Amino acid sequence: MSRTPTTARRLFDRFEPVHALTYFAPESREAFAQLGLRGFWMGYFAARSAPLGPVATEVVTAVFYNFAPSHVAGALPAAWELTSPADVLRARETAAVAALRRCGVTDGDARVAADLLAKAAASAALDGRPLFAANRALPWPDEPVAQLWHATTLLREQRGDAHVAVLVANGVGGRDCNVLHAVADLVPRDFIMRSRQYDDEEWRICAARLSARGILDAEGALTDSGREFKQHLEDSTDALSLPAFDALDDAELELLFRTLTPITRSVIGAGDIPAATPMGLRRDDLDDDGAHLS
Repeated sequence: MSRTPTTARRLFDRFEPVHALTYFAPESREAFAQLGLRGFWMGYFAARSAPLGPVATEVVTAVFYNFAPSHVAGALPAAWELTSPADVLRARETAAVAALRRCGVTDGDARVAADLLAKAAASAALDGRPLFAANRALPWPDEPVAQLWHATTLLREQRGDAHVAVLVANGVGGRDCNVLHAVADLVPRDFIMRSRQYDDEEWRICAARLSARGILDAEGALTDSGREFKQHLEDSTDALSLPAFDALDDAELELLFRTLTPITRSVIGAGDIPAATPMGLRRDDLDDDGAHLS
């Protein structure tokens, strides 16, 4: 049987929500607050960058790519004056596991999917993927639910690093890519403006750059070539992400879909993760447990 880049996208829609509890679950928000981290964004930037250590703000901005430098600087390095990366790493894992258990995920539910995701993540390519590499250097957890969360975190950062590489190679800047994502109707404009801190003027400037390349028309909508370009970015990301699962044979990949999809449905059903996220997650396929290898 053969695999297509669509397989990678369908897997992403399943493992990203498991990881995303790290930021949205009340257990995580409370854990970060107990460390002295103020508000959602200080917790987010500290938790996601903690594997890198207390690096310069510019490094985090470069790796995260689509955030405004001032947004990152509002949280870092101030977070490391309140707590340490080691403490944040412990807190984010403990809270994520507690949230997954509240969502109904048991060790028995998690064990098979965790083993398969860990097998993929342990052999996935490190080259050019700094955030994935930093996370993979961390110790593997012992408990199945913790292993599940850790492996999903590794694979979403592996894909995220690949997506940044695709954007850079195609000349799409970190701020322009958010505008393109919104115009393509993958995430609401008002949501991305709030979550990535745009004002109307910066949005206009980004749109003008995309228009100059023929990606947007005079009304700010995607041109035909713009639609093709956006699909090229998504397809390229999927293609770069698919080899992460080469360590799994077809039977294992089928088993991963069957065991991970119900977990993702439970996570989504708990309601912690908002319907609109910057990742543009798709939920209309989660009733399908099959891998659909051709």
